[in-house]
Amino acid sequence: MQQYYRADTKRGYQHMRVISGSARGRKLKEPDGQNIRPTTDMVKESIFNIIQFDIEGRRVLDLFAGTGQLGIEALSRGAAAVVFVDASNDAVKLVRDNIKVMGFDEKATVAREDALAFLGRGGGFDVIFLDPPYESNLIEKALKRIIEFDILKENGIIICETKEDKPLPEPAVPYIRGREYRYGKIKITLYTKTNRAEA
Repeated sequence: MQQYYRADTKRGYQHMRVISGSARGRKLKEPDGQNIRPTTDMVKESIFNIIQFDIEGRRVLDLFAGTGQLGIEALSRGAAAVVFVDASNDAVKLVRDNIKVMGFDEKATVAREDALAFLGRGGGFDVIFLDPPYESNLIEKALKRIIEFDILKENGIIICETKEDKPLPEPAVPYIRGREYRYGKIKITLYTKTNRAEA
């Protein structure tokens, strides 16, 4: 099985923490090696400022989960449940450790699985985080499968993290590519699924 964990160095990613909510300020366990690239706190805080009213009570998918910090942040802010998916043994262990430390075991499901294969059988998500390795083409493949299998609920949101210069596809309705936000060399792109009656 090919491993799709995030590949980069740890530089600039020290002292990961939960930013807001019930676990605010608590530190997360960090990766020991260079096979997992966590989202920076600055970008994470910006993401959750953008979607702050779309988290509470929602079902969330943290695909290519890495450390699990995006899904854990969602749980801290009131998400009803989060599914974490990663193909890496190291990543899955780290996610499980972080969930346990935060006390979110009952609301979290962790799957060691090929991310694209998971999208063929998972579904019913309100929010999906996509942050695969920057140099891969996995984000395009994941978006294609999310739309093909229609696993996002109406009015749901997909949050994509890529390099600043990464082009992303324009989907067919009811999926819509929304706003883009740039933070230095990183770009956040939102996709939404409209109500079919309005599409």
